[in-house]
Amino acid sequence: MSTSRSVEQWDEEFECLIDLTLGLMALNEGQQYVNRIQRMPMHTSIRTGHQYMLELINDHPDRLFNKIRMYRPCFEMLIQVLRQQTVLQNSRFLTLEEQVMIFIYVISQKATNRMAMEDWQHSGSTISIVFTRICKAIASLSPIFIKTPNFDDVPDEIRFNPKYYPYFQDCVGAIDGTHIAAHAPSNVANNYRGRKSNVTTNMLAVCSFDMLFTYVVTGWEGAVHDSRVLTTQLEDPNSGFPHPPPGIHRLIFVVLFDLLIKLIMSLPILVLYNRVGKYYLVDSGYSNKPGYLAPFHGVMPPPDSDDEDNTASSSGTAANPHGYGGNDENLANSMRDHIMIQMYLHYNM
Repeated sequence: MSTSRSVEQWDEEFECLIDLTLGLMALNEGQQYVNRIQRMPMHTSIRTGHQYMLELINDHPDRLFNKIRMYRPCFEMLIQVLRQQTVLQNSRFLTLEEQVMIFIYVISQKATNRMAMEDWQHSGSTISIVFTRICKAIASLSPIFIKTPNFDDVPDEIRFNPKYYPYFQDCVGAIDGTHIAAHAPSNVANNYRGRKSNVTTNMLAVCSFDMLFTYVVTGWEGAVHDSRVLTTQLEDPNSGFPHPPPGIHRLIFVVLFDLLIKLIMSLPILVLYNRVGKYYLVDSGYSNKPGYLAPFHGVMPPPDSDDEDNTASSSGTAANPHGYGGNDENLANSMRDHIMIQMYLHYNM
């Protein structure tokens, strides 16, 4: 009889070894589960989030501004608006003031969830819930604060400023775009990379001269050019974009004088066919066309004008045409030239 072990005995010992290994692994997983259930408390600071909020509000005004980029009167006004215009109220453990302060802190300082957890001594899920709740509430206020401009009246900022009136009496606001840092899924991240290679979302905003937004559109990919965003909004009948109303045709005669030597000698009369209407100011990233006045490209102010004249001239060239009808681009350029000539005559004669 052979003394060597049979194959069956080796198989039995191997199975026992496997069972022992699996048992140890299960015991280790169980211990880790217990550790997670009985984990050490983390947010145990003596200063609670509510106390920190009161400290910021009642201490030096700059401390609150440095934290949320907002002074106390503005913060309290925001709280009052949210209480009156939304359903937000104090929750079981957080006051509305603390919730709003957490939200403003995150968006103003680009703070992460973990940073907010440490400052306000709340869990990550609480911070996330509070941020989402306040964000939706503030977004719901847009119909109240973002309203179509009044196209009938001349803005006071233009009417009572001889530097701009009457040259820009038909200007109703300004349009510009800006890029906001964003996070996008990896499969579409390249669509959101702008010319600086950062992942951003492109936002278009229209504002009046009293620093109020009259139209905002968000969500465009950072790689999209500003002019495409505006063109899409203009062509979409459901966008709600406040189109500047056109005016009526009229013939404008502008007599140009020799500005350099200031001789009493008139130059040939330049006839500009234009259509009087309202318009927005846009920057050089947009095309110069009726209703949207862009600045001259690569043209410096007159060399014999002082700083104030340079400012006025550059402001004037940053306006948009009154014109419609015929060749829209030519009419837009004619109106821009007309505004520039009027301002130059006024500041240099």
